[in-house]
Amino acid sequence: MTTTTPLVGPRVIALAHYAGRALLQHVLDRHGMTFEQSVTLRLAAIADGPVGREQLVDGVTEALKTDAGQVHGVLDELIVAGLLAADREAEVRITDAGRELYATTSAATAPITARIYDGLPAEDLAVTGRVLTLITERAGTELAALTR
Repeated sequence: MTTTTPLVGPRVIALAHYAGRALLQHVLDRHGMTFEQSVTLRLAAIADGPVGREQLVDGVTEALKTDAGQVHGVLDELIVAGLLAADREAEVRITDAGRELYATTSAATAPITARIYDGLPAEDLAVTGRVLTLITERAGTELAALTR
């Protein structure tokens, strides 16, 4: 039996995405976190300081292609959990507990990610990055046209 390499298409991309997301969710479950909370916490963690609430909502909405109202709810969950704090009405910042949780989940996923990417040629990763970035941009353009 001969195995052929499938061409990159929606199914292959989706399978890779969901395989990686399932691994991440396994780690997040141990800490009582959702995927949406993780994405939101990450954006707060990598910010240089307090970030505008709407700016954070926009970043998560863009990353997850989701509704801003849902993201506001996730932000509220993280604030109630003490992982984010509202400095002023319009700004939020990550707390020490949030930074510690982000560091813990990042450390738990790092070796998994390393094993997945181990041995993949840098040239292949560069091409894949360029192709997936272009696909993401085009899909974003299509989504924007549908939601006008």
